[in-house]
Amino acid sequence: MKRDGREECGEGGLFEDQDFPTDDSSLFCDSSTPISRLQGHVTWLRPQEICQSPIFFPDNIQQSHPKQGLLGDCWFLCACSMLIRNKHLLEKVFPAQQPLWSDNKYRGSFCFRFWQNGHWTEVTIDDRLPCVDSALCFSHCNASSAFWVALLEKAYAKLHGSYERLWAGQVSEALVDLTGGLAECWILSDVGSEVDRKPEESQNQARTSKRRDLDLIYTMRASCTLSCSTQNIFGGGVELDQQHHAMTVMEWLDVKTVVGSSGVRLLRIRNPWGRACWGGAWTESGAGWSSLDSSEALDLQARVLQGEFWLDETEFLSRFDDVTVGYPINEEGHLQSIYTGNLLPHRHQLPGRWIKGLSCGGSRNSSSYSSNPKFWLKMYDRGEVLVSLLQHRKWSQMKDKYADTPPKDIMRRQHDHAIALHMWKVKKNRFNLSRTLNKPPCASTHCHAHQREVVLHGQLEPGHYLLIPSTYQLGAEAHFLIRVFSSSSSFLSAMKCPAPSLPSTTDGEWESTYFQGSWVEGSSAGGSRNFATHQRNPCFPFTICDEPVATVGVNVTVTLSQSCTDTDLHPIGFHIYKVPAGEQSQTIPSEDPVTSCVPHCYTQDVTMACSLPSGAYIIVPSTYQPDCTGNFTISLARRIHRRVVKSQEKLGRTIQEVSHIAVMQS
Repeated sequence: MKRDGREECGEGGLFEDQDFPTDDSSLFCDSSTPISRLQGHVTWLRPQEICQSPIFFPDNIQQSHPKQGLLGDCWFLCACSMLIRNKHLLEKVFPAQQPLWSDNKYRGSFCFRFWQNGHWTEVTIDDRLPCVDSALCFSHCNASSAFWVALLEKAYAKLHGSYERLWAGQVSEALVDLTGGLAECWILSDVGSEVDRKPEESQNQARTSKRRDLDLIYTMRASCTLSCSTQNIFGGGVELDQQHHAMTVMEWLDVKTVVGSSGVRLLRIRNPWGRACWGGAWTESGAGWSSLDSSEALDLQARVLQGEFWLDETEFLSRFDDVTVGYPINEEGHLQSIYTGNLLPHRHQLPGRWIKGLSCGGSRNSSSYSSNPKFWLKMYDRGEVLVSLLQHRKWSQMKDKYADTPPKDIMRRQHDHAIALHMWKVKKNRFNLSRTLNKPPCASTHCHAHQREVVLHGQLEPGHYLLIPSTYQLGAEAHFLIRVFSSSSSFLSAMKCPAPSLPSTTDGEWESTYFQGSWVEGSSAGGSRNFATHQRNPCFPFTICDEPVATVGVNVTVTLSQSCTDTDLHPIGFHIYKVPAGEQSQTIPSEDPVTSCVPHCYTQDVTMACSLPSGAYIIVPSTYQPDCTGNFTISLARRIHRRVVKSQEKLGRTIQEVSHIAVMQS
């Protein structure tokens, strides 16, 4: 996929992108953020107009780190820091061999790639960058002559429609967009909320729970990407209260103390503002260093660069609200588990859609949950598996959709739906959907969360697994992508079945069963009841069980669909026979059918709804004339009565990291 700009050459034959022009339409979407005050003050300059000898990436890696400007996109910059130490990922985002400013082939254009909804999308921009007083007003590198961050930020802004749309976001989303991999956000403050609900649990117990979560990834700290965010900027201005700000975890290590056998776990944090904002025990003159060997203390202090600071794990857990973990990706493009370090080389993905009135079944609290889209995951061997559910976002509709929403709330409602993913282990040859859904899932994302993507993790045995993605709200429409990463051989497929509209009811649940069959000339194409060969037609048995409460109305809906083009249609219909006690359900009884869908019609599918008493039945589909060859599917929907599973799911919260413009101005 490509998202190229319309080319137009300006002075000197340099490319000018007409699809992302140098005016306010590229800067602002609704002027709802503090950068709206820049209107009328921004000029657009190429790198060679800003400095004498521009470069893309500096030789000194320490000078390549991104530094935040007047735009609140700390979440994006934390993800960009990951590219610095992963050259193979940087080259994926910025393809090599592009002419730079010193090259005689330079024409003022650059191409970047971002992973979007399952595919890599190319975005071409010109290198005219927004400036105030001849200096970059948004993100830049520590080295003033390096422009990789500013150009990448512009391409990402074009992908989203404007710079202003980068004002708030999630680190996990940017990590996925830059790698095509996975990222998870762990909300540390959830433990604190449990303390509020359970007064008997102490703060020490809460910190222990948080530490246990962090211990899961400690062995992978050198290869995975870590960031953290806080709602209250310690050492910052009071105007940052209730605003999230994201930072990068640069280093995380255990250090021995001089006194006692216990050590201390230290984390080196980088603030994208480019300045430290912490005054704890591990500042340059803090008391914490006295507990370490002097030479080791000096070594650790020497590692601190501009905008960085050390703190210990206790301080970290008390100050930060959540951590985001990006899964490592090796040079072969394989994902690596943050839990075990295992490579997950087997990868599959399939698109899906929740359609209102058809497949928007809502959460497990709803009786229509079973109508949600369904997928089969087959594991050939035991292995570690990650399954993600990613919903698509349509940025072009955001402004119109929230036209009456106060501007300050627009960015907090980027995620249209709270989503979740549940998994059941099943025996496919004896699969019954209703009985399966009555059982607890073998794995799930635990709650519906307002996230673009949720991730399910587990160790799975060989066999078949049913995956059901859902939204919390019934009737919520969206496109989505299911992705599977596994350490052993696996296969992902959609449950292939027609999608007839299920009966509308509020006093029960409907169980759907699907039969595949064929009419074969001279064998099973018996034709209608007008012919003696009708007995040859295929038979499909089903049962209506005794209902605990007598009901009135439709309890069975049958749809017969033939698999052919409109030009090759046969006239089709079907009969339903009651099977007498003691007789086999594979033969057509001599009695007349209890109900029929006739006359036979030249159509793709025919449907009939009826009310049947308890007992055994067979469906007999047929063409009007004998010996008409074709394939067909029968969809059988039966109303059942069971207690709806109450999952007591809790809605997650959307994590947004935003920064106030006032504290970023130097």
